[in-house]
Amino acid sequence: MTEGRPSAAGSAPLWERDAELATVAQALDVLCADQSSAGSLLVIRGEAGLGKTALLAETRRIAERRGCAVWSARGAETLRSVPFHVVRQLLQPALLSLLPEEAREYLGDWYDIAGPALGIAEPQADNADPQYVCDGLVAAVRRLSRRQWPLVLLVDDAHWADQETLRWLAAFAERLDDLSVLVVVARRPGEVSGDSARLLDAVAAAGRPVHNLSALTPDATAGLTRATVGRHADDAFCREVWAVTGGNPYDTVELLAKVQDSELPPVEAQAGELRALNRAARGGGLVDRLKGLGLEATRFAWAAAILGTGITVDMVAQLATMNDELARTCAELLCNARILTEPGPPAGTERTGGELEFVHPLIATAVYNSIPPGVCTAMHGVAAQMITERGRGAAEAARHLLKVHPDDDEELVEQLREAAREHLAVGAPDAARRCLERALAEPPLPEVHAHVLYELGCATLLTNPAVTIDHLQSALGMPGLDGDDRVDAVVRLSQALLHNDQLEEAVRTVEAEAARHEAGPVRMRLQAFQFMWEGIHGETVSPARSRRLAELASTCTGRDNAERALLILRGFDAMTHGESADEVIELCDRALVNGRLAPGLGWTDTEWGMELLMMLGSAYTYADRLDRAESLFAEARRVYTTAGWRGGHLSLANAFLGLAYRRQGRLRDAESTLREALVLAERVGRRLPLYWSATCGLVDTLLARGRVEEAWSVAERYGFAPPYPSTIVLPDIRSVRGRLLLAVGRTEDGINELEAAEKTAASRGGHNPVLAPWSIDLAKALAGQDPDRAAQLAADARRQAERFGTDTAIGEALRCAAALATGQRAVQLAARAVTYLEASPCQYEHAAARVEYGIAARSVAELGRGLDLARACGAEHLVAQAREVLETGRGLH
Repeated sequence: MTEGRPSAAGSAPLWERDAELATVAQALDVLCADQSSAGSLLVIRGEAGLGKTALLAETRRIAERRGCAVWSARGAETLRSVPFHVVRQLLQPALLSLLPEEAREYLGDWYDIAGPALGIAEPQADNADPQYVCDGLVAAVRRLSRRQWPLVLLVDDAHWADQETLRWLAAFAERLDDLSVLVVVARRPGEVSGDSARLLDAVAAAGRPVHNLSALTPDATAGLTRATVGRHADDAFCREVWAVTGGNPYDTVELLAKVQDSELPPVEAQAGELRALNRAARGGGLVDRLKGLGLEATRFAWAAAILGTGITVDMVAQLATMNDELARTCAELLCNARILTEPGPPAGTERTGGELEFVHPLIATAVYNSIPPGVCTAMHGVAAQMITERGRGAAEAARHLLKVHPDDDEELVEQLREAAREHLAVGAPDAARRCLERALAEPPLPEVHAHVLYELGCATLLTNPAVTIDHLQSALGMPGLDGDDRVDAVVRLSQALLHNDQLEEAVRTVEAEAARHEAGPVRMRLQAFQFMWEGIHGETVSPARSRRLAELASTCTGRDNAERALLILRGFDAMTHGESADEVIELCDRALVNGRLAPGLGWTDTEWGMELLMMLGSAYTYADRLDRAESLFAEARRVYTTAGWRGGHLSLANAFLGLAYRRQGRLRDAESTLREALVLAERVGRRLPLYWSATCGLVDTLLARGRVEEAWSVAERYGFAPPYPSTIVLPDIRSVRGRLLLAVGRTEDGINELEAAEKTAASRGGHNPVLAPWSIDLAKALAGQDPDRAAQLAADARRQAERFGTDTAIGEALRCAAALATGQRAVQLAARAVTYLEASPCQYEHAAARVEYGIAARSVAELGRGLDLARACGAEHLVAQAREVLETGRGLH
């Protein structure tokens, strides 16, 4: 790029950047042309000094000239531990322009979720779900951006952005299709690993092809040299400038500034001086140059590097222990030396007087790294004290506290614990974890140590079960965690083990703790959890265990939550074993108070956990009380959404609500709800029990809709195949997998899978043919090759269905019998199936029975009714089947 370029050296990074600027211009053309146009994302990647910041500055200039609102933010190496730091910078112009009531109006329901993370509202609870906060930030920026069109978002040094911002940025980048915003992200290659690297890759994948910046060519370096020091610079001198700097624009500008400062003639005879000048312009040379400004100026620069952000003369003066006049003199010296500068204000705001920033991140890094370790640690400690004294909270002081050397400081441990609580309240568990891990290194007093570990485990419950397990096991192995805290820690540990698919260990954990207690409420609570985890074991359950549970529950009247929990567990156990559905409902109803959940047994109450209520709703689901099941699971979704719990809790709420919809025959609602459950489950982690629930439910629903190829695609994509988790999955995982294999034509594999389900049912000591319909599917699959066994399976299913006693169970068993029969017998059985399923709340099964009866009886009326029901359910294959017979019309009456 040579034409129309300003001759000032400050424009050096824009040399040879025509392609990048053309892409920016094209994106701005699209953005400004139509408010309904889709958003776009540009990623600029390059090593330090290649001109990323200059490109963003030029993007701002062009965008503002076209009337765009421009919000910008920048990551910083020393501020990566500060959660939401970069996204707060980004939104500063919009937030400062709104009154609090205006912000609440624009953000609506998201104000209480995103507001604390943005620093404009107080947290509403002790723990905020990080995924929900991320979703809230996405929604907040989307709403604000609609108000500001055309809007450009600039994020510089994204490789140094805090992880919470990167999580938001990755999520926001995925949702630009219906939002007219231009996002430009600049970053260095490499620099980060782990989750930050993954999130940056996700950002890049959401945009156009990444622009990888290259160094300047020799010709461009010569042009820049002559534009800076004069046209008389000879070719040899210009070539040496390029050789010394490698064409790095930042290094080139700094070197040429040194050439001007030293009044070095730009001729071949002086080219040999360039290498020495270049060493003085960067790295150790920069530090030497800083020292040359004097001890006070050096101390001022160190203090500025420690602060990293919000650098004001008065703050630096206090940290560097100098008076205001000397501080102002130092600031002026450093600005003249091109080490510090006064930043321009964000659009629409006024800059606070005295603000400073480093001219370039390379300088900030070099200055920070030059601080002697002991001095650096001491200054971080003073900075933390300054922030605390100014009443800005433990969380803001935490990044400095993390740098202080361990020293058995009891007060520092408490500050870090408080900072962790503040981080958790705004949805930053990673930041809380860092604070608590640092508190452990102090170390805490012996009587406090286990409590810190406990808090560390609680910070990751259901977002990272494996980490939770390690911390809670350590806490329980130490003295100091007693009474209710110890029992809570055991229960939380067992929950984490369950969700990490370590169910047997979860059982042993609560069993061992229960043995430590005398008979009473605490022991009963632990026994209830033991029964709970044993009850959802997917492979084997001892018959003796069911007998013990039945005996214990028979003494319960539901007078307290421990008794209510045992009644729920007994009801679930009876349902899974196919005992009387009336008894199941009676047990579950006794666990309620006036038809509602008892105080202390709510979805967000931690004493009992959500698993118990999921079992309650599941018992109602398969006992044909779908109204109560739907009410419970819908309440769970509402409560978790309102509370901001967007991880495993909300995923399971959606999965089980989808199950209730599927049982009702609301297949469209079931599909959309289960897809949402699966998205949330993936954020927590694949192969965990909650992930299986969402995947299995979705495959089952797609099969019910007749979308066999799509069901197979989902199964392949999400790993819906053995090995299975050790917990019960609803709907029954082997039955669904077997039905899927039969549907895609893998008959032998399908039969094998259903026979495996049969063995599992036998090991559990009972069978509910609605909960696990393997016998019905297996009977149909074997009808041609082994009719005797098929008939026996159908007879067993009917006997078990009559024992359970619901209209759905009996109707489904009769449908199976009709499918195996012929002639008038088949018609009679199909008619009886319709009679039962008409009284059932499961409309999909009713629709299927109507269509099958209509075909068997050659009845236009029955086929028409079946067709209407199938349409209402969204069962596309039943609709097609009924229409085909009706359109053919042969033999119908």
